Amino acid sequence: METEIQLANTIERKNGNRIWKDIKRNTLVYMGISPFFILFGIFGLFPVLFSFYASFQKWDGIGQMTFIGIDNYKFLISDADFWHSITNTLYIWLLSTIPMLFLALIIAFLLNSAFLRFRTGYRILYFLPNITSIVAVAIVFGTLYSENYGFLNFILHSLGLDEIKWISSPFWVKVTIASMVIWRWTGYNAIIYLAGLQSIPTDLYEAARIDGASMPQSFFRITIPMLRPIILFTVITSTIGGMQVFTESQVLTGNTSLGGVGHSAMTMVLYLYQQSFFNHLFGYGSAIAWGMFVIILVFSFINWKIIKLSEK
Repeated sequence: METEIQLANTIERKNGNRIWKDIKRNTLVYMGISPFFILFGIFGLFPVLFSFYASFQKWDGIGQMTFIGIDNYKFLISDADFWHSITNTLYIWLLSTIPMLFLALIIAFLLNSAFLRFRTGYRILYFLPNITSIVAVAIVFGTLYSENYGFLNFILHSLGLDEIKWISSPFWVKVTIASMVIWRWTGYNAIIYLAGLQSIPTDLYEAARIDGASMPQSFFRITIPMLRPIILFTVITSTIGGMQVFTESQVLTGNTSLGGVGHSAMTMVLYLYQQSFFNHLFGYGSAIAWGMFVIILVFSFINWKIIKLSEK
């Protein structure tokens, strides 16, 4: 028994020495890639760990921290405003994610069609919203949906229809935010679907065409089943992104009426922003951030299980 332990220790020591020799031999290589890991540690890993530590503290962001244990999490569970922000976020997520992914799939299918001309130009145009400043997008949409001088209300008035309270209505403000999310991310997801479509053998479509299958039949019988892994990826990433909606709501409602009338546009991240930078409750804001992490993790897991079950 002792011999086996000594042998294991010897092997472990030799492996350790070999690792250090490899590091010394490739010092320049490790120095070349070290800036990324240093920056990630400072601006990525450290804030995450510090927020977890701060979530157990009472802290205004400037003064001394006071350890309060899990009191922030206890209050978080009973905080009606936090649950209201979750409800708002889920509404916006449902109004944006389902139409967005469906439109992205159709656009990708059309962009991949052989009969379409100028496909490269269309791909660039559909991807442009994703690289446009979200603040600029929110300002433009705020002008379109303005209740007093908005372009959409002008069209409705010209047609003799009643104007819509896009910002002050609890329902329509969610539709407004969802439309911004759809406009921004549809092209991005369409490009991902397009990459998946190009990996599908064209023989399948040709065989279906010979058998008399129409384009909708090819779409639902060939395209969607072959794209299930990519659909799973976009659903999970869209869930993560949809649960973190902030800029659209913040710019649209402004700091003076943060969250809109009745806080109907108060999302989880906007509520975190309010508690941390307006009420100066950075400890509680950190607890909200970790609560969001758990919620996003749960919903991502549910989406993954639903799509996995649909494959059976």
